[in-house]
Formats: sequence, structure tokens, C-alpha cells
Amino acid sequence: MSVINWFEIPVLDFERARAFYEQVLETKLFINDQRETMGSMLGVFPHDGRVGGCLVHNPQYGYTPSTEGTLVYITATGDLDLVLARVEAAGGQVLLPKTALGENAGGGFVGWVRDPEGNKVGFYSEE
Repeated sequence: MSVINWFEIPVLDFERARAFYEQVLETKLFINDQRETMGSMLGVFPHDGRVGGCLVHNPQYGYTPSTEGTLVYITATGDLDLVLARVEAAGGQVLLPKTALGENAGGGFVGWVRDPEGNKVGFYSEE
């Protein structure tokens, strides 16, 4: 069992945020328009059907980007240096360059970015 079930990253400009994450992660987000039922526009990250997450635009319920609070880590495929190298061109800022977690923490690498919406988000990769 995973402690995490789902995460939502708040955005103000949905298309700008979508373009950023699609460019940096070299993937496509699934668009789920829930504006009529919940007031939300979602950009769902590819996931394995267990733990997933999305970008969400919904100012009606207080979704406000922030660099404070919970830090979500998104799995990145391949060398994390290559992923982080795409951040600035996509409109973000690297806050923490590729950093090894070490064997005591299970290995792999992390980096932190500020997305164009103002959120601090972590990326994790085994490479």
C-alpha cells in the first residue's frame, strides 16, 4: 500500500502550466474538463493506476500556487540532469540541481524546480 493516493498541483494559467510539464517531462497530460461539475480543469500526469496526480485550475475552491507547504515529487524518466536542463527553456527555474539521495535513502536523485505558476515541485529519477 502507498500512503499517497493522489496529488493536485494548483495552477493559475492552465495552458502555460500544461506546456511546461509536457515539455520538461517529455510527455502528454490527459485533459479532464470538470468545470461543469466541480469547477476544475485537470491535466492528469501519466500514472500506473495506483498513485497519480494532476495540474488543477480551480480558483473557486482556493487552489493557489505556492512555494511553501507540501513538496510533491514527480517521477522523471531518464537522466535527471537532462530533465532539469529543460526547465528554464520551458519557463521555470531550477531551485535544487540534481542531488544524490544516497544508498541509505534508497538511491536515486532529486531536484527541485519552481514552475511558471510559482509552485515548488520535486522531480525524482533513478538516473
